[in-house]
Amino acid sequence: MEPETTVRLAVKSDAEAIARIYNEGIDDRVATFETEHRTAAYIAAQLAEKGDRHPTVVAEREGRVVAWAGAGPYRSRPCYAGVAEHSVYVAREARKTGAGRVALDALCRAYEARGFWKIVSRIFPENVASVTLHERGGFRVVGVYHRHGQLDGRWRDCVIVEKLLGVGEPAGLAAG
Repeated sequence: MEPETTVRLAVKSDAEAIARIYNEGIDDRVATFETEHRTAAYIAAQLAEKGDRHPTVVAEREGRVVAWAGAGPYRSRPCYAGVAEHSVYVAREARKTGAGRVALDALCRAYEARGFWKIVSRIFPENVASVTLHERGGFRVVGVYHRHGQLDGRWRDCVIVEKLLGVGEPAGLAAG
């Protein structure tokens, strides 16, 4: 039986664990275009900069952070103020245990509570675990960006996913 997974908002002292998990994702080359490891100091600064408007959540098992999910603004234009672009990363030892789902669900709840109406992401097509995680979490695939960027000298596509959050229509945009 798997230990219970709990979730909470990330705090500065989580930066080292978040960096460790993120760096595993960078090394595995299936989750991000990033190639340079991130330090705990970098992550701590990101958490502080995003503040309460764009929180990060962590999933823990037996007091150890095993997954995290975070988001930021989708675009800077005011019309996109309620759309967030997110990432979710799971420690290698916790993959396929449900920890990613716990983190992703908590992130969606946190952003819905802050008035966001949509959350989106881009996923490498070969990252079947992430595509499946998102589909099971209520996201839908809306398309593919072909040749979206290069990683290690190779063009990579990205699957685009979105989830509409249950806050209703923004003022002035109701269907009529």
